[in-house]
Amino acid sequence: MYKTVITCAVTGAETTRQDNPNLPITPAEIADAAYDAYQAGAAILHLHVRDKKGEPTQDVAVFKETIELIRKKCNIVIEVTTGGAVGMSLEERLQPLQLEPEMASLDCGTANFGDDYIINTLPMIRETGQLMKEKGIKPTLECFDLSHVDTSINFIREGLISPPFHYGFVLNVPGCIRYDAETLGIFVRRIPKDSFWTAMGIGGKANLSAIYGSLAYKGFIRVGFEDNIYFNKGELAKSNAQLVERAARIANDAGCSVATPDDVRSMFNLT
Repeated sequence: MYKTVITCAVTGAETTRQDNPNLPITPAEIADAAYDAYQAGAAILHLHVRDKKGEPTQDVAVFKETIELIRKKCNIVIEVTTGGAVGMSLEERLQPLQLEPEMASLDCGTANFGDDYIINTLPMIRETGQLMKEKGIKPTLECFDLSHVDTSINFIREGLISPPFHYGFVLNVPGCIRYDAETLGIFVRRIPKDSFWTAMGIGGKANLSAIYGSLAYKGFIRVGFEDNIYFNKGELAKSNAQLVERAARIANDAGCSVATPDDVRSMFNLT
């Protein structure tokens, strides 16, 4: 038996209310969704926020308001995004790091994103990682492609990233590497020994399959409206918590326990 960690990405940057009317958008809605996900078993919140028009934003004031509302409700570990959204500058994307969250995502390479793309050159990755190191923020090393794993290892060798390492394998993004059990296994074998990792299957079928794949390889799970808006084929999920509840149930059925936020803080040496 091992403890698996469930991350919930409740909003993301691309999902709209036209996709799923239950998408949380305002700081209060995101805080409520985070609390419900925490109650259902999520230990980490992957946090994107939106402006008053519902568009993705990296405005530090909106992040601050949202985080303060979440903290009034629960002690879930908060992982802010530095990926932001398509078209954002690096300066814009790094704004939430001013708040010194416990964790943040660190994209490890340029990636296709459907018909668009997100640029992460080596200098950009190095600048982001250095800022996280200075502020004591634990990075999640997000890898959209196998080459991104090798890039992360080079930065580890430079001393930019310290153990324990936590990887996020972002699989099945249109234009990037697919999700299947074989592909996940290749990623797992490529990362440094004793690293933690979370599989993120993008889209309904891949997201559910990635839960089972993660458990088979003794990894962690991510669910939420950023990655998948469906509960079953053709059936929209009622809430992020509904997706977390299913992930926790599958983990329990597989003989795993579900980690708490304090378990994560201990695993990742968060202070």
